[in-house]
Amino acid sequence: MKQSNGFSLIELLIVVVIIGVIAAIAIPNLLASRRSANEGAAVSVLRTVHGAQVTYAATYGQGNYAGDMSGGNGLPILAGVSLIDSVLGSAYKSGYSFASYSITATSTVPATFIVGGAPITLTGPGQTGSRSFLVATDGVIYSDPVGGSMDWTRTPTIVVTGGSAINN
Repeated sequence: MKQSNGFSLIELLIVVVIIGVIAAIAIPNLLASRRSANEGAAVSVLRTVHGAQVTYAATYGQGNYAGDMSGGNGLPILAGVSLIDSVLGSAYKSGYSFASYSITATSTVPATFIVGGAPITLTGPGQTGSRSFLVATDGVIYSDPVGGSMDWTRTPTIVVTGGSAINN
């Protein structure tokens, strides 16, 4: 009588099905974790840029912030004076696209700025985020659950963690 070693075809198919079920459960959770990490990184970037804008106004800008509302993104300016890193200076980081705009002070209006971040990919398995974020001169970070480009004219909701707004 011949003794056979190894697995039968049925046993191998059962193992493949079990691995497939585990993958079907784990992969969506992994993608959701990645989106969540990208959103957390976007909030962190906004905190960094807010601090850089305040420092720029106090040291280089003579009371004005980097970038102007006529389309000049202030992030390359902040990177040029070494207040943020060159990666963020390119306006892209952690699956988000960032822009920083300011309004120059006049005799009647103080200088202000807005920094926004929107996910680069909004749909599919490569989705980099589902919310856009914004911080203004006051340092409060806002969230737009719609995603995509931040609507600067609409009042977004304040990001709340542990019962209080995220502030710098």
